[in-house]
Amino acid sequence: MVFPPDRAFRIADSRHTIFDGTGAALTGARWNSPGRRIIYAADSFAAAMLGLLVHTRIGKAPRSHKWIEITIPATVSVEIADPEAIPDWATEDSEAARAFGDSWFDSGRSLMLVVPSAVTSGLSRNVLINQEHPQFGKLRVSEERGVAWDVRLFGL
Repeated sequence: MVFPPDRAFRIADSRHTIFDGTGAALTGARWNSPGRRIIYAADSFAAAMLGLLVHTRIGKAPRSHKWIEITIPATVSVEIADPEAIPDWATEDSEAARAFGDSWFDSGRSLMLVVPSAVTSGLSRNVLINQEHPQFGKLRVSEERGVAWDVRLFGL
């Protein structure tokens, strides 16, 4: 049996608001089309770090990234996606994953959607947060902390 996470981690560029889904709303992402304010987080710090690294192509350790821990109360609504029911969810531009995420967001059926992490081949999970959901205010977020990048991750 798969259980919902009780916490999630997000790493983002601190030049922007970290606990905000504007970036996903502007450009879209694996699980959403543009126009949907979804905050992408992960069920572990390591998965959050890998998720960021796969999109960071600067060849050096980022200087402005911070991380937060999100506490997820048992009283909020969480949906866990069945990856078997979403064909090609792990492909780079999966229409099925995007359609699934758009349907979830548009329906407002839960605050969070837990999906497999493509960068970890589904062994870790991403936690998508619907910033427009009425339960959004129930989440608790830690203070922002600097990310201590290991320069070996960048071949330095």
